[in-house]
Amino acid sequence: MPLYLKGHSQGEYVFDHSWAEAYERAGGRYYPKLLSAVPFTPAAGPRFLHHPDTDAATVRQALIQGAVTLVERLGVSSLHVNFPTQPEWAAMTETGLLPRQDIQIIWRNGGYRTFDDFLAALSANRRKTIRRERREAQAGLDIRVLTGAEIKEAHWDAFFAFYMDTGERKWGRPYLTRAFFSMVGAAMADRIALVMAFRGETPVAGALNFIGRDALYGRQWGALEEVPFLHFELCYYQAIDFAIARGLPRVEAGAQGEHKIARGYLPSPVYSAHFIADPALRDPVAQYLSGERPAIEAEMAAMTEELSPYRKG
Repeated sequence: MPLYLKGHSQGEYVFDHSWAEAYERAGGRYYPKLLSAVPFTPAAGPRFLHHPDTDAATVRQALIQGAVTLVERLGVSSLHVNFPTQPEWAAMTETGLLPRQDIQIIWRNGGYRTFDDFLAALSANRRKTIRRERREAQAGLDIRVLTGAEIKEAHWDAFFAFYMDTGERKWGRPYLTRAFFSMVGAAMADRIALVMAFRGETPVAGALNFIGRDALYGRQWGALEEVPFLHFELCYYQAIDFAIARGLPRVEAGAQGEHKIARGYLPSPVYSAHFIADPALRDPVAQYLSGERPAIEAEMAAMTEELSPYRKG
């Protein structure tokens, strides 16, 4: 069970900043804490790794208990397991960790053979809007999806400029270095789908995706030109096109973003589990989460009912 000892809560997409602030105002020490998660990415997946010849449930319980013991041994405030699978989440809840649920907007492949098949599942108004958005975004641009050996260092140079521009304008300090992109390109180029928009031969925008066994994971994006609907085209529509072509069941386009729903992505539950050592913090957090869960479920149901672009019936 890989764990990180962290002195902050940045880059996690499961927000516990208010817990930390409340605990420290009361004289406690929230950091460092233990975290089990994929760094900097809100992608769900297994958090407890076991040999195929072992019993998964038995190993999982041993690892949960081991992690809780480690909290006590290190004297840290808490353990947080972000974006586990649903069975892992249920097992941690049964063990006594505090369960938390949130919403992620995910596109699911309904067995579509083409993008037009996907559009046929939507209401007439949404089909018309998406076609218009795609036309306007693509006008005057050459959009390419690069994978494997097609991705050159010049592409990473351009994409890093997009990434830095987005980070500096909207999201504060970017945390990935230029060397990161070369390293990930060298290590797993065949698992990367880099969507690039060119004006002539000059790259002007891009979106980075990672190809999983059963999903396409959208990550960073950026643009040096303001083009209407280009964000939707590169991050959402091209991702859907790619997933359909590869037969991938879903596209996970990152955290948050109700605007994705109008483009065929729907709310899905994601999970986290938390062990807090001090009852003075654990009890109020448990009370807060017991109210948050039904609110999240109601919000997800309302978003699906009111905002879904899919045809009824």
